[in-house]
Amino acid sequence: MSQIAFVFPGQGAQAVGMGKDAFESFEGSRSVFEQADEALGFALTDIIFNGPDDALKQTANTQPALLTVSVALLEALKGRGLTPDYVAGHSLGEYSALVAAGVLSFSDAVRTVRARGEYMEQAVPGGTGAMAAVLGAERDALAALCSTVSADAGAVELANVNCPGQIVVSGTAAGVQAVVERGKEAGAKRVIPLEVSGPFHSSLMKPAAAKLADTLETVSFADASVPVIANVTAEPVTEGAAIRQLLIEQVYSPVLWEDSVQKLIALGVDTFVEIGSGNVLAGLIKKIDRNVKIISINSVQSLEAAVNPVA
Repeated sequence: MSQIAFVFPGQGAQAVGMGKDAFESFEGSRSVFEQADEALGFALTDIIFNGPDDALKQTANTQPALLTVSVALLEALKGRGLTPDYVAGHSLGEYSALVAAGVLSFSDAVRTVRARGEYMEQAVPGGTGAMAAVLGAERDALAALCSTVSADAGAVELANVNCPGQIVVSGTAAGVQAVVERGKEAGAKRVIPLEVSGPFHSSLMKPAAAKLADTLETVSFADASVPVIANVTAEPVTEGAAIRQLLIEQVYSPVLWEDSVQKLIALGVDTFVEIGSGNVLAGLIKKIDRNVKIISINSVQSLEAAVNPVA
């Protein structure tokens, strides 16, 4: 039997104006934006719709903004006949997945990711950490290079295992620069430094994880209504307490996206519905397995096309 997974994008998918058509078209979506502004105590919606881009790109704004848009589109989808058997999200997107699975209330989630963004920005002084996308390298070869470089130049680790031939590394500026220079040793065709405000998903984020752990202690976690594929393990999880612990580890652990998609396919998923800004995950999933069906819901138009397909 056909199985559906709802998947949710993370940082990097943001764009000024995202979600505005849903806000204008659906009462439920508008309510999500209003809840976000109320929970945070400032006009996040104004930054999402009007920018400026620099304000939206600040991690502490980007994270709640992307969550809000994903949940607003999810709200618009409710009652339209599409329901998930599994959910997953890429890094920050995991919080959208947890709202979809009933683990977190939206208000708790949006406050938590606002704090998470602040903790991640504060964890490492500006300019001392970095990230880079490595294209064309094998995972094991790149992990070995990172291990060598960490001993020589400075800590650098696998951060996002996105799809075959696309892995992001994260760590000290010196460590990442050494991977940029030596990437060919791991078979990389190109290594592209990323514009980010910190070395996310590396051990340098442990101070942020410690602060997040304190925040999550104050948040109520329910058991999931459908299994969530966790970034840290690429395994299904439903127990609220286990999910809380995994969210702490997620801050400093690699995002096993390729493994998560493979796990979903092994569980019988043949349709992936990406809900949120952009279509980054659709591109990654296509590179992992060309045989699955992928639907991106990032606007009212794409939502209507998904739920009213042309016969």
